[in-house]
This record gives sequence, C-alpha cells and structure tokens, in this order.
Amino acid sequence: MAYFERIRDVVSEPFSSDVIRQRTSAGWQMVSIEWRRELPDSESPSEGAFSEDIPYGLCISADCKRLEVDPHENKVLLLMMDLLAQDFSYSAIVSDLNEKGYRTREGKPWSRVAVFNMMPRLIEVGPRIFSSEEWEMRRVKLARREAP
Repeated sequence: MAYFERIRDVVSEPFSSDVIRQRTSAGWQMVSIEWRRELPDSESPSEGAFSEDIPYGLCISADCKRLEVDPHENKVLLLMMDLLAQDFSYSAIVSDLNEKGYRTREGKPWSRVAVFNMMPRLIEVGPRIFSSEEWEMRRVKLARREAP
C-alpha cells in the first residue's frame, strides 16, 4: 500500500510560479488549488460553493468526502488548551504561539482577539483532546513539574 504525505501551503503574498517549480522538483504533485474571495453583498454563493468555514483543527480529507483532523492545526489547539490549563493569560498564549512560529489559518501572527475567538472551538474539541493519549502524557508531565 502506498503512503502519501500531504502539506498545505498558505499563500500570504502574490503567488509565484517558483513555488510550483520548487515543490515539483522536490517530488511533490499538485492535487488541488483552493480559491477564496469575499462576495459582494449583492451576490450569493454559486451553486456547489462551500460557504462556511471549515472548523479550525479540521481539513477536507483526500477523498473530499469528510473532514479529518489537520495535524498542524490540532497541534496549535493542543498547545492552546495546555497553556489555558496552566492558567496562562491570553497575552502569554499569544507570545508562546508566535515565538514557536505558529500562525493563524490566514498566515498572520496570533493576537489576543484571535486566541479569544478560538475559545468556542476549544470547548467543542475539549472532550476529544482530553481523552487523547497526547493530552494524558502532557497532564502527567505537568503533574511532575508541580510535585514538590
């Protein structure tokens, strides 16, 4: 059975064909291009267009039939949840995310407002995160740090 690695390039500046050449020469194969635009108030979404945002931490599966966990975004959610559990302030969470090089889905640095806006999503994924093996390892490691 063949295994495939997938990555997602977030475009934050005008697109250059050099990116395609670099990826292709490194063995990557383009499988899709996603386009986004803001609709004017006078226009409604075209038929078949997906008009809702995909929840943070999820992405469309390779077969385009379901949503699956996005490993990179899930890592950010885990880190946010971990820092919140340690009672870090929004400013401290923002600093930690940005210092570690994490960016929002739009490719921008995290802000206090962006982290605050993630709270409903963290509440939604909390049960999945809290029951994961990775969370259990983090909890044990945190308990060791707090032990006298």
